[in-house]
Amino acid sequence: MCLDFLKEKYSFIQKKHNLPSFDVLNEDFQVEALADHESDFLIREIRKTIAEKFSALLRFIDVLVNPSNAPMFVFPLIKSINNGERKKLEEIYKFLIREEVNTLELDLKFDEKKEAEYINESYKNWQTIREDAVKIVQSIKNNLDKKTETNNKNYFG
Repeated sequence: MCLDFLKEKYSFIQKKHNLPSFDVLNEDFQVEALADHESDFLIREIRKTIAEKFSALLRFIDVLVNPSNAPMFVFPLIKSINNGERKKLEEIYKFLIREEVNTLELDLKFDEKKEAEYINESYKNWQTIREDAVKIVQSIKNNLDKKTETNNKNYFG
């Protein structure tokens, strides 16, 4: 399927379900990658693409919120997060977990209307989540090079 054909197919379901424009979905979720993917259920594939973006963010936040098995490079990142950012991360984390469960339900039983609702709600929610996540990532980047106090009792094996 070429990109123009994908846009044409999307236009039909966009009108049917009052979905966001192709361009805004593509900007946020790279749905143009579906041009290489054949499917009779485009709406499901778009929802899966959105869910993948949410899952990637969930995995990153999971490491920051629950660092028990995190790689060593994560610990300085965690130390650079202030309490307000940590609280916001936890809110995003809880939302993303709910979205993961919603996605699982849609994976188990196809329902075009629910797929469309997921896309619409996810697009709206992503605008806020992205804004908050960008602020936190920028803060982490800004604090990454700041020297942290060590007790010089590091264990290296």
